[in-house]
Amino acid sequence: MQAAVTMSRDVGKKPACEALGVSRATFYRRGEPALKSGAARPAPPLALTAEERTAVLEVLHSERFRDVAPMEVYATLLDDGRHLCSPRTMYRILSATHDGVKERRRQVQRPHYVKPELLATAPNQLWSWDITKLKGPAKWTYFYLYVIIDVFSRYVVGWMVAHRELKSLAKRLIEESCRKQQIQPLQLTVHADRGSSMKSKVVAELLADLKVTKTHSRPHVSNDNPYSEAQFKTLKYCPQFPGSFGSIQDSRSFCQDFFTWYNKEHRHSGIAMLTPEQVHYDRVEEITGHRATVLAAAFEKNPNRFKYKLPVPETLPKEVWINPPSTKNVGV
Repeated sequence: MQAAVTMSRDVGKKPACEALGVSRATFYRRGEPALKSGAARPAPPLALTAEERTAVLEVLHSERFRDVAPMEVYATLLDDGRHLCSPRTMYRILSATHDGVKERRRQVQRPHYVKPELLATAPNQLWSWDITKLKGPAKWTYFYLYVIIDVFSRYVVGWMVAHRELKSLAKRLIEESCRKQQIQPLQLTVHADRGSSMKSKVVAELLADLKVTKTHSRPHVSNDNPYSEAQFKTLKYCPQFPGSFGSIQDSRSFCQDFFTWYNKEHRHSGIAMLTPEQVHYDRVEEITGHRATVLAAAFEKNPNRFKYKLPVPETLPKEVWINPPSTKNVGV
């Protein structure tokens, strides 16, 4: 059997079995394992040489043929008086080299954008800002509302209505808001989407000078800037919000009233039904303590109504995330 295996490497399996009088079934049962465990299979005598394979690849990746299927390349070369190999051999060579049966042109290399994972455990640690359009008096006319919101407290620390979207206006609003909130170096992170004003060099240089960290959402991912988007929805779904504004003074007057209400009176479900101002300026313990006293008095008056379980006020979340880290596959 070993002789049949050795001979088959030179002349093939069928001729070797016929010459030595060995059944091909016996060869496949006993000799095939030995053939597989032996030395590497030698290249077929009709196979292309390394130089010929390189020449085929150069033709297939050339500017003339990089968008053309191997069958067309084969026919075109025949019309030009050349024959390199069969179309099937072209496919085999491409498959063996960097998955070449797919697109052979140079592809655009898109940058990899990392999902922002941002944490705030107190006010003035993480701000989010964005710009939205307000309809003007005529069709296709708009005013531009800039809003900066503190992610932990939901407090609007700065806003502005302008005729257009300008990086210089964004710079001024951020600078004034940092000054009013007395932001210290390395204290704050400012998050925004990838609008032209947000990514502008003017804003980037300002934040660098203030030693404020800046982050951006991934392209076409609205979930990366949820707090600004939610605040705009609260604004535009407000019952008093008009369909359009007659002038920029009209829009500024409305926003002045709205943001005063939003900061001072609006009880936000995401911050234990407190107002943004109460959270931002550290009145949480005072308010929740008063609520606990009221609930305790109600419980003492009628405990059966509470099924004899002392009610407690809702507590403020200790941390707020933009894209919290995934807890999947975390070891216990």
